Amino acid sequence: MSGKKIRLDKYLVHVGYGTRSTVQKIIRGKKVKVDGQVIIKPETAVNSLTSVVEVNGERMDYQEFYHFILNKPRGYITATEDGRDQTVLDLLGERDQNKEVFPVGRLDKDTEGLLILTNDGKMAHGLLSPKRHVDKVYYARVAGKMTEEDIKMFAEGIALTDGTKYAPGKLEIIRSDEESEIYVTIHEGKFHQVKRMVQAVGKEVVYLKRIKMGGLELPEDLSLGTYRTLTKEELDLLTQTQ
Repeated sequence: MSGKKIRLDKYLVHVGYGTRSTVQKIIRGKKVKVDGQVIIKPETAVNSLTSVVEVNGERMDYQEFYHFILNKPRGYITATEDGRDQTVLDLLGERDQNKEVFPVGRLDKDTEGLLILTNDGKMAHGLLSPKRHVDKVYYARVAGKMTEEDIKMFAEGIALTDGTKYAPGKLEIIRSDEESEIYVTIHEGKFHQVKRMVQAVGKEVVYLKRIKMGGLELPEDLSLGTYRTLTKEELDLLTQTQ
């Protein structure tokens, strides 16, 4: 692969080093080398794949798309910005925040679990499109006893009194008691969907966590509130249903 030509300042913005004005100041301050030579012009063209770009001796590795997996904790809004609450981007390091990634879909403020963040709009669309039928699996604790009748209702699809209709989903009962434990598999991503489907059968979700998306499961070793880059194998698992 030969890579593409890109302005040096744009290159540094893309890899998350800072804003356009910040990186231009760094370049003019003689702190950037390209292939061993100090460069002071922000508009200098570099090759995205073959040029060796260093800032203060640190090599900057360019990649077109960034894909992160986050184990979202409660209390964070699934958005890129919010006037009142912290967003999931606040859980990222500063340089990764600068890479202009965004959450793929949403998890409610009080919902935990698997969340993908990327700057790849095409991939995100593929994962979210109902036509692609990308499964999302949730673990939930529910106030009330879940029954075989509930399983049938989920499998047939649920219509709410306000006119909202949910496509058929899969309900698996782990434990049925005064507080039940269940898995729910859906391929839509409508507002409060799992909670509202459970409400429709007369129970209430008290804890909700997304544990799988497509073929990708939430890694057991990814602590709550932490994130990392997806491996190639994980990315393949995530997108194999597209």
